[in-house]
Amino acid sequence: MSSPAPARPRPVHRAADLLAAYLPGSFYYSSARGVLLADGVHSHVRGTPGNRAAAAAEALEAAVLAGVANPVVVGAIGFRPDSGSSLIVPAVVRRAEIPGDGDLRLGESSPGVGDAAGSGGTSDGRSRAAADAVESDGNVGGRAEAAGNAAESGGNVGRRSQAGSEVGTGGRSRAGSVAESGGTAGGRAEAASAAAESRADAGGRTRLAARGGNQGQAIDGFRSGSGFEGADASLRNNQTSWTVVPRPAPEVYAESVRRAVDLISDGELRKVVLARALDLVGEQGVSVRKLLRNLVVADPAAHAFAVDVSAPGDPAPRTLVGASPELLVSRKGNVVTANPLAGSRRRTGDPAQDARAIAELRVSEKDLNEHALVAAQVAEVLGRFCTELDVPEEPEVIGTPTMWHLSTRIAGRVGPGGPSSLELAEALHPTPAVCGVPVDLARDTIARLEAEDRGYYAGLVGWTDLAGDGEWVVTIRCAEVSDRTARLFAGAGVVAGSDPAAELAETSAKFGTLLRALGAEGVA
Repeated sequence: MSSPAPARPRPVHRAADLLAAYLPGSFYYSSARGVLLADGVHSHVRGTPGNRAAAAAEALEAAVLAGVANPVVVGAIGFRPDSGSSLIVPAVVRRAEIPGDGDLRLGESSPGVGDAAGSGGTSDGRSRAAADAVESDGNVGGRAEAAGNAAESGGNVGRRSQAGSEVGTGGRSRAGSVAESGGTAGGRAEAASAAAESRADAGGRTRLAARGGNQGQAIDGFRSGSGFEGADASLRNNQTSWTVVPRPAPEVYAESVRRAVDLISDGELRKVVLARALDLVGEQGVSVRKLLRNLVVADPAAHAFAVDVSAPGDPAPRTLVGASPELLVSRKGNVVTANPLAGSRRRTGDPAQDARAIAELRVSEKDLNEHALVAAQVAEVLGRFCTELDVPEEPEVIGTPTMWHLSTRIAGRVGPGGPSSLELAEALHPTPAVCGVPVDLARDTIARLEAEDRGYYAGLVGWTDLAGDGEWVVTIRCAEVSDRTARLFAGAGVVAGSDPAAELAETSAKFGTLLRALGAEGVA
């Protein structure tokens, strides 16, 4: 009687090692759930817009029949229905997960981080963003099972409610109530004048509670405990100078905002997001590896990504790389989470200035109404699929190294046989955070008023597996890199009362994430 074959040891990876192992052409994605690095192509995922989830499911089933263990679909989808898609089933997948059970369940609060927001350093929550080496399920050939089941991102949910039904005591709203309210009252949140509690979501990003707090949170120093301690934070692209071409010119963008405000005043358009681009041309090729590494080290709590989006006819390989703060949707088991962002202020690093910016953001009727439009639409779409849905009545403020955002974290449950993460993402895309209200009219307005095709900007990037689990984020704070050129994108939401100069300044602030990572601060 033969002895059973010895079990192959499960591969163990560190987040920093997977980041270091990234090469142009690979797919890289990191978030609170862990790090996924994919190489090679087992198969391409075909499919028409709105039907890519079905095509992905077919490709995953075919991969299983072909002997691929634990297959996943990874890639990006562009902004417009006719935009490109880079979805594939990769040949090899490695991952690093967060150790322990970081799940947050519906009805549980996020863990507190005390006074970390004002400590001049980082909170334990942010430090958890992408942890050290952990064991992941292996498969034939030493491949790691794709993309993780570590930390559930369902924080900031209180009492449960049935989707579409009223909530009892506890203050959570039904899915559609934000749309009916037309936005939160300007005086709901008190000015950020005193120290207050601070919370962190499962991903570790600091969330400032409704009564303000110490906003002197350090922008630097996010590396300790993040899992990326081995990465070199000082990497630069070694460019001695950049040629910068704004697309369009700032004054042309401001005029487009004015035209959009007029359209909103005259008709049924309620919101439109207008974007602009910066082309940075270096004296030598832009290093995607260094750019990605700088983005991850600067903010491990962000959803960092790098994906090959080369198309036939491109003179050189093209990579979409970025660090998005905005979770479009994740699914883990039956728990679904979305985190729409809308309403922003520049983060300066000066405690007094940041406190004023946050106080203004909390009571700005324009920003609160803009945010309400986005949260309402996301809640309405998820309400079609979820048997339970929790929607906070008021947004919170979250911080990235360069910006403050109004944020609503929405969590729900899907029933057995429910939609995959990609199906949910397709149903949500594009949200009013990157398009507008109503969607079709806003998208047509964008096509008329924007000078450049967005391509993959304001689309989605992420992964999904055979069980339907996965995570998709909005492709903002990103650039498309090809040879010596990096094209950066940034947008701002235009609503009634928008000021063209303020929207232009907002896009300039949002460019800061990529400019800093490129070592090009101050060039634009």
